[in-house]
Amino acid sequence: MVNEILEILNEDSRRTPEEIAVMLGTDVETVKQKIAELEKNKVIVKYNTIVNWDKTDREYVTALIEVKVTPQRDQGFDAIAERIYKFPEVKSVYLMSGDYDLAVMIEGRTMKEVAFFVAEKLSVLDSVLSTATHFVLKKYKVDGVILEDEEKDYRQVIVP
Repeated sequence: MVNEILEILNEDSRRTPEEIAVMLGTDVETVKQKIAELEKNKVIVKYNTIVNWDKTDREYVTALIEVKVTPQRDQGFDAIAERIYKFPEVKSVYLMSGDYDLAVMIEGRTMKEVAFFVAEKLSVLDSVLSTATHFVLKKYKVDGVILEDEEKDYRQVIVP
């Protein structure tokens, strides 16, 4: 039942315990108890809203930064990842396989602000060997949600 609750909340975190209970064919108190346990044990860490910022007047830049690092003795990548994720500009940090070690997602008000972060905060860290910054030009889908879901008319126009 726990995995089913997590799947439902992951799909739509606005679902109430009453709705989830009906969906799973169980009682509301059981669902509330399971959710409380999941929150207490940090399985459910936060409830998010996905916003299509392109439809607002908020200006900001998102960038993906590839970071090559030297792992630290007895700590591996964890220590440098922690130093990086503590910066307020950083939205996500992932340990990666392949050509680089960490993928860092950041947000800034301008490209200059992002460049300043990379030059003055990230690349100067002792364990950082190199960085490559990629700016997000447009978001089509975020966390499984298509942001521009307009029906397109593919019918052929016939001119008499």
